[in-house]
Amino acid sequence: MIFLEGGLSQQDTIDYKPELIKHQGNPIPQSMVPKMIREGKGEKPQFFGDLKGPVCEFRQRGESGLWISDGFEELGKHADDLCIMNGMICDSTEHGTATQQIHTGMTVLPRPSLGAWLLYGLGTENQNLPGFVVVSPPSGSTINCGTDFLPGIYQSTTLRDAGKRDSEMIRYLFDKRLPREVRRSQLDLLGELNRKHLERSGGDQALESMIEANELAFRMQTEAPEVLDIENESEATKALYGIGERPTDEFGRQCLIARRFAEAGTRFIQVTSKEWDHHDTIDELLPRSCKQVDKPIAGLLSDLKSRGMLDDTLVLITGEFGRTPVFQRVGGQTKKPPGRGHNPFGWSLMMAGGGLKGGFTHGLTDEFGYSAVEGRVHVHDLHATLLHLLGLDHERLTYTHGGRPYRLTDVYGNVVEEIIA
Repeated sequence: MIFLEGGLSQQDTIDYKPELIKHQGNPIPQSMVPKMIREGKGEKPQFFGDLKGPVCEFRQRGESGLWISDGFEELGKHADDLCIMNGMICDSTEHGTATQQIHTGMTVLPRPSLGAWLLYGLGTENQNLPGFVVVSPPSGSTINCGTDFLPGIYQSTTLRDAGKRDSEMIRYLFDKRLPREVRRSQLDLLGELNRKHLERSGGDQALESMIEANELAFRMQTEAPEVLDIENESEATKALYGIGERPTDEFGRQCLIARRFAEAGTRFIQVTSKEWDHHDTIDELLPRSCKQVDKPIAGLLSDLKSRGMLDDTLVLITGEFGRTPVFQRVGGQTKKPPGRGHNPFGWSLMMAGGGLKGGFTHGLTDEFGYSAVEGRVHVHDLHATLLHLLGLDHERLTYTHGGRPYRLTDVYGNVVEEIIA
């Protein structure tokens, strides 16, 4: 999961709207403004202006002819592997709640995250590595990458400085001053004390998870340092991800680490790119954000494909929602060039691999890209589809808590069969 925190502007990247170009500078018909915005229940309508055309030029890419803008020039070379969903909707116009929904299915109440559910459902492939890794966490990562009522062993392992060269990505993994056998004896003593306490207390899920986590941490000492060491990759591979180049070095390192974890058997890896919340100066800032991630994501897809991994690795590239087709000046300010507002009513994401149709577009927004009008896919439907592609039935993947079964999709969700190869 590559999370573009802040909200990808679909009209500038992957949702081509010739009518928006034709009518830019004109007022949007009020009938095309979502009801929630007209009623003042989202961002204030007085801060919105006229229709704003795309800041990047669109072209048809690959044999499939997918419309992808110059903002994603390198990613566009993978058009025939991409599945673009243009009819996405969610339930919130606010970052915090929309981010929580794309990660957990819920906008407000804490719930287990997508990664935790997947690890719970699929189990681990490598006993020496965490099954859920977050490379550069999003805001609110305690909730958005957490387990809530699922056992703590399904919690994410967070790498906060993975984009920085020579950083200690997993802090305090081991004490280099002590030999391995001494560290093992210390853990054995601690484990014995914890198990005796567990017997006396009659069972404690949190303590059981801690015992397991301690053992996993010890096993990680043998394998995690090697996975995290990207310096033994070839120069050609590093160049593929844009490592050693500006402005792609940091995000390129994160994407390469994600591939190494996937190759080593980690079930779910998330990489976060920040600074996609372009309320102002979008003509300058959006191309800059695209430039930071375009080559690394394209490199990741190329690398997975060349290793024969893309067929059984699902790649999701998404924000928490999209952006408006009209320009916005937050707070009515006029000093900065305009940007775009939040749009949960009709937005776009990309996926690749994992049994999807490549070179395929699903769903349709209105002529300006404000509301989904065909092939509407709610976040619950997206989650149901992701689980299905990974071999799980979203209605049967449940966990009993507080006397009733819970699931990632709550009581909703339909698999989007049209995108499955």
